[in-house]
Order: sequence, then structure tokens, then C-alpha cells
Amino acid sequence: MDLHTLSLARAARMLDEKKISSTELTRAYLDRIKTHDSTLNSFITADADAALAQAAAADDQIASNNHTPFTGIPMALKDLLCTQGMRTTCGSKILDNFVPRYDATVVEKLRQSHGVIIGKTNMDEFAMGSSTENSAYFPTRNPWHVDYVPGGSSGGSAAAVAAQFCSAALGSDTGGSIRQPASHCGVVGLKPTYGRVSRYGLVSYASSLDQIGPITRTVEDAALMMNLIAGHDPKDSTSAPEPVPDFTSGLTAFDKNGLKGMTVGIPKEYLDMPGIDPDVRAVFDNVRTLMESLGATIQSVSLPHTDYVVAAYYIIAPCEASSNLARFDGVKYGFRARDTADLLDMYKQTKSTGFGPEVQRRIIIGTYALSAGYYDAYYGKASQVRALIMADFAKAFETCDILLSPVAPTPAFRIKEKIDDPLTMYLTDIFTLSANMAAVPGISVPAGFSAAGLPIGIQMMAGRFDELSLIRAGYGVEKSMNLEPRFPDIPDM
Repeated sequence: MDLHTLSLARAARMLDEKKISSTELTRAYLDRIKTHDSTLNSFITADADAALAQAAAADDQIASNNHTPFTGIPMALKDLLCTQGMRTTCGSKILDNFVPRYDATVVEKLRQSHGVIIGKTNMDEFAMGSSTENSAYFPTRNPWHVDYVPGGSSGGSAAAVAAQFCSAALGSDTGGSIRQPASHCGVVGLKPTYGRVSRYGLVSYASSLDQIGPITRTVEDAALMMNLIAGHDPKDSTSAPEPVPDFTSGLTAFDKNGLKGMTVGIPKEYLDMPGIDPDVRAVFDNVRTLMESLGATIQSVSLPHTDYVVAAYYIIAPCEASSNLARFDGVKYGFRARDTADLLDMYKQTKSTGFGPEVQRRIIIGTYALSAGYYDAYYGKASQVRALIMADFAKAFETCDILLSPVAPTPAFRIKEKIDDPLTMYLTDIFTLSANMAAVPGISVPAGFSAAGLPIGIQMMAGRFDELSLIRAGYGVEKSMNLEPRFPDIPDM
């Protein structure tokens, strides 16, 4: 048996039954990383010795029957989650040698469950990008076709799961950074409701939009991961004190009733947009027909302020980034420019050398929009538009359980194809930004392939704190489509 092919759920069952050991499972993943990650570049940091030590400790827990469903499961973490004793770079030279003194809450939960941290994954610098080409280290390649991007900014996490380098991974989603790379890599990506998962220990890009979530091989695995990471955290002021369900009950709901009683809304503004690839449209139409056959009621809905989402997002997010990234000044930690004339020159040289071009671009945009005389015209106005977008979604969910849409207008694109055209790159997130602006959950589920053999996902969004509907519907689509093959062969380079 090839252990790296096991889903998280199946691996957990086999560990529980003592048919395999965590050490064996971890070695299987480490061997694949050693063989193939020089091609894909999905990891910034991978510590085999530490992973094997954690696996051995997990095996001891399992032997004593003192374990959880995650004990011994190897997982990867996007490199903006603080990990005590392991560097956290955010894909940036400015944090090249930063080693946190504490764990993010989600990392703490993983450690408490005796999961195995196999490494930290590559990402667009400070999560600013849609292709993982903005990493200060190297671009990550798509496991399905190495000349194409894996999406971003959680491209390293999505590529690692698709390439079977780990059982699951955690990413972050500020405007689609879990869902879009999941779609491009043919895996499942779930962005929870804002506040459902603690953001403590996440190095923030845009604090009112960022959310941590799982990237997995199956919807069942995503539900299990949500059981691990969800919940109120008093260390995070944005964490919501909402009851946490057993997310796997969404799977049971489908097995019992299919999609009967669910209403699926189709936002007419989304499908009227120009530039949707014919393969993406064909996959969407196929899923819509499938969901109807599973018992769902399909209806058209309107999100009338859709045309303003991209513009409002690219004011709000850079403004918050400008504020959050001001702390990286070369004084307290991280990179510091040397041989500078004075303190002001040190600030200038540190930021211009330590930050990459996309991060600098967004800081400049945000600083300008927050400056005296422009705050009301830009950030204030964008915040008003955001309120209208939230109202659009609230109204839609009065009559619908979920909204169905493409994840991205096109399948994955070639490396360097859009890197010099920021506006075109920003528009690749046009279908995913709204969920962050409206603070609602969204999921990407593999749903087909392009004519060139690249994966295409389908997006579903639900009302706030209704991840169960997403899991039920996503599991139904996944189970009914039964797409094969699910994972690619990785060529040597």
C-alpha cells in the first residue's frame, strides 16, 4: 500500500486500528517531498528530524490508547502561522530568519492533538497574490502541469496536498487564497466564516478579511479539520463565541437526504461577467444540473453590488496592510538594512529592500488611501460599499441555503503569464472576494478538468456560521461526481 495515497480520514482509522504507524506514514510523505519537491517548490521549510520525532511521540500516544483523530497525522502549515521554534517567513525576506516564541492557536490545537507538523509551505509574500509567484524565495509549480501556477496565496499548501506531500494543510484566505489554489490544484479548500477560527498567531495581511482554513483531499477531511481548528479563542478579539457543531454531521445529512430541501442560488451577475473560460462554464453547468438531480431547488438571485467588489476590496485590504505591515521597520525584529545614514534612511532601506514589489505596491496604495484628505473618499467610501455587499448576501440567504458559482474565471494560467499585469491578476479573484467582504464561508470542491487537463473547482458560499450546508452540498457533489484520477503524476525536472 502507498501510504501517501491515504486520505486524512482513512489514515486516522488505520492509525487507530494500529495497521500503520505515524512514523511509517510520516516517512512516506518525507520521501515524496525529497523526491518531488525540488520540482514543485511547495515548502519553504521542511524539518524531517522534527517531524519524525513528533511521529514517534504520536506512536507512543496511540500505543497507550491516549490519542485523538489527528494523532500522528502529518500536516503542512502556510508559512504565516507562528510556530514556536520553527521559522515563520510569510514568504518575505523581511522575516527570513524570524523564529516565533509562541504558537498560533490553530498550531497549538494541532500540537495538543499530537499531529505531526511536516513543514511550512510557500506563499505569496504576506499573502498578497494569486499565483504564489510573489514569494521572495521561489514560485511554486502546479502538480498537474509544472509550467502553470498553483494559485495563491496559499499555493504551497494546495500544491503540497495535491502532490501527496501531507495528509492536509492549513492556509489563509483574505480574498480567495484558500479556495482559488484549491480549485487550480484539484483539492478541497474551505474558508470558514470570519470569526469561526482563531486568528491569534496569524501574521495579518488585512485583519478584517483574513481567515484560517483547511486544504484537504476530500470534503470529509475538511470537516474533520474544522472539528480541530474551529472555536472561540479569548486571545483573539475577532473570534466569535458561536457554538461549534460536529462538522461531519453535514456528511450524514447528505447521506440521509441528499440535497432535498436545499435551495441553491445562482448569482446572475456572476454568470453575466465577460471572460469566463468555456471549460469553467461547462463545469459550472454540469454541477448545477447535478445538484438539481440530487434534490436541490435552483433559483436565480441578485447580488447587485458585485461590480464594486474588486474596487472596494483593493482599497480596504491595502489600507489594512499598510497599517499591519508598518511594524516591520527593522527596529524590533526581522531584516534590518545596514550601513544607512540615519534612522529615517534605515526605515527606507529596510522596507524597500525587505519587501517585494507587490507588497510595496499595496502598502503605497493603502497609505495613500488613508492619508489626510483622502480617507473619506477612499477607505470610508469602500467601507460603505462593503456594507452594501454584506446586505446583498444577507438578502440572498433569506431565500437560499447556498450560492453556487465558479471559483475563478479560468483554470490555472502559465507561470509569468500575468505577473507583470497586476490588474489582470487582481481580476482572477473576482468570484472569491465577495465571501471575505461579506464575512461568509465558502468552499471549493473539485468538479472537473479543462481540455488541457487542469483541475477546475466549483465554489459554494453559505450564510454566516453555516459551514454545515457547505459541507453537505460539497460532499454531495464530490460523492456523486467521483472524479478520477484525483491526483497527478509529478515529472522530474
